[in-house]
Amino acid sequence: MKSIMVVGTTSHAGKSMLVTALCRILSRRGWRVAPFKGQNMALNSYVSTTGAEIGYAQAVQAWAAGVPPQAEMNPILLKPQGDQTSQVILKGRPIGQTTAERYYEDFFSTGWQAIQESLARLSQEFDLLICEGAGSPAEINLKHRDLANMRIATYLEAPTILIADIDRGGVFAHIVGTLELLEPEERSLIKGIVINKFRGQRSILQPGIDWLEERTGIPVIGVIPWIDEAFPAEDSLSLLERPAVKTQAEITIAVIRLPRISNFTDFDALEAEPSVNVKYLSPKDSLGYPDAVILPGTKTTISDLLVLQQTGMAEAICNYAAAGGTVLGICGGFQIMGQMLADPEGLEGQEGRFDGLGLLPLRTVITQQKVARQRTVTSKYPQEGLPVVGYEIHQGRTQLVMSTSGEADNTFMAIFDDRSLGIVDQEQSVWGTYLHGIFDNGPWRRAWLNRLRQQRGLKSLPTGIANYREQRDSMFNSLAATIEEYIDLTPILS
Repeated sequence: MKSIMVVGTTSHAGKSMLVTALCRILSRRGWRVAPFKGQNMALNSYVSTTGAEIGYAQAVQAWAAGVPPQAEMNPILLKPQGDQTSQVILKGRPIGQTTAERYYEDFFSTGWQAIQESLARLSQEFDLLICEGAGSPAEINLKHRDLANMRIATYLEAPTILIADIDRGGVFAHIVGTLELLEPEERSLIKGIVINKFRGQRSILQPGIDWLEERTGIPVIGVIPWIDEAFPAEDSLSLLERPAVKTQAEITIAVIRLPRISNFTDFDALEAEPSVNVKYLSPKDSLGYPDAVILPGTKTTISDLLVLQQTGMAEAICNYAAAGGTVLGICGGFQIMGQMLADPEGLEGQEGRFDGLGLLPLRTVITQQKVARQRTVTSKYPQEGLPVVGYEIHQGRTQLVMSTSGEADNTFMAIFDDRSLGIVDQEQSVWGTYLHGIFDNGPWRRAWLNRLRQQRGLKSLPTGIANYREQRDSMFNSLAATIEEYIDLTPILS
C-alpha cells in the first residue's frame, strides 16, 4: 500500500495545506492519488454524493487530487457540540455521542477497524495515499488512543514528513522535541522535515537548518514561504488569522462567529470577491452598520441562540433587520432566525423549547435523524432560473408557521424550486436557507451581492461568471507550483 504521511509539530503547522499540495503535485505527475485522515475533529464538513459526511479538508484534498470525495477518506469525524461531548461520525454516518473520557473505551476498537477497512478499500482504487495527521504525534498523554498519527504511519510503513510552523517561534525546539518523544520505530519513519510560513532570507535560516540536519540525521526537504492566499481551514481558530481588511472593498458583510460555528467554508467564495470585506464578529462585539449580516451554521443551535440573546447580539440583529438591513441565515442560522426551536430529547444538551429571533415564520424541532445530502435546485430569488448546487447537513426538522386561517405566511417566498430549502421576505432583506455552499454558485452569489450594491448606489457586478470550484482549482495549481518550487520530494518518493 503505497503511502506518504504528513504530521505536524503543532496544530495549524500546515498539514492540510501540504497534503492538498501533494495531492495536486503527484496527481499531475500521473499518480492516481487519494487523501486520507483516519480521525478528524472539526465542525467544517462536506457531504459526498452518497450522503456520507466527512471533514471538509479531506473533500478539498480530494478535489485537489481530481477525484470525488468519499467516506473512506475520513472514516472517523468527531464534531464537538458542547459539554465536552462530540458527535461521532463513522464512515460518513452518525453513530452516537461521546466524551473524551469515554471515547477510548466506547469507540477506539471500532474506529481502528473502520480505519483499516477504509485503507484497504482505498488501496484497491488508488496508486498512492497521502495521509494527514492531527495536532501533534507526540502528545504522550493521548498516544494510546491516537488514531490519526503514527499508529497509521507505522501500520502503512509510510515515509513521513514532519512539518513545523516557524512563524510561531521555537521551530527548532518543536522539531527536536517532537522527534525525541517518538518511539524509535516511529522516528525511523520520518524521512523529511519541512519548515513552513517562513518570512525572510533563506541564508539567515541556513545555519539552523545545518544544525538540525546534523542533530537529527533527517534532511530538511523544504522551507515554504508565507503564503498569503486564503486556504480552507478545519476549525474556527483560523478565523482569528484571516487577512486584513481589503482596502478596495466596497461592501462589508458581517458573519457572526458563533461559539460552535460550523461550515464557515461557506464564506470562502465571498472572501475571494475583491469588492467584499467579510468581517467575523463575536456575539460580544458591536454589530455596527454592515451591508449584510450572516448567521452561519452551528453544531449547537440552541446554545448559540442563547448566547446571542444573553450578549444582546440577538436584539441588535433584530433591530438591524427592522431598519431594513439584510440578514441571511444558513442551516443553524436559518433555524435561529425562526420563531421557535425545540429539543425535546436534549440531543444538543439543551432540552426544552426556546424562542428564536422571530425574523422568519418557522418552527424547528431537533431530531435524532440527520439529513445529509447533496442538492441541485433552481433559484427563484434574487434572480429566477439560476442553477444552484450545494448540500444539506442538519438534524432539525423545520416547518413554516401557519396563520390563524391555516395557510402559510404568504409574505415569504421560496428562494428555490424546493421551498423546504429556504425562504425570503418580499423586500428580499430577510433570507434563510438550509443550503451549504450556496455562495460557491458564482451567478447566484453575484446576483445576491448586486442587491446590496444597488442599495449603496454601486454599479452591478457581472453575473456571467464561473462557479467558485473553478477558482478553487486555479488556487490548487498555484499552491502546487509554489510548494513544488520550495520542496524536494526525492527522499520521500524514493
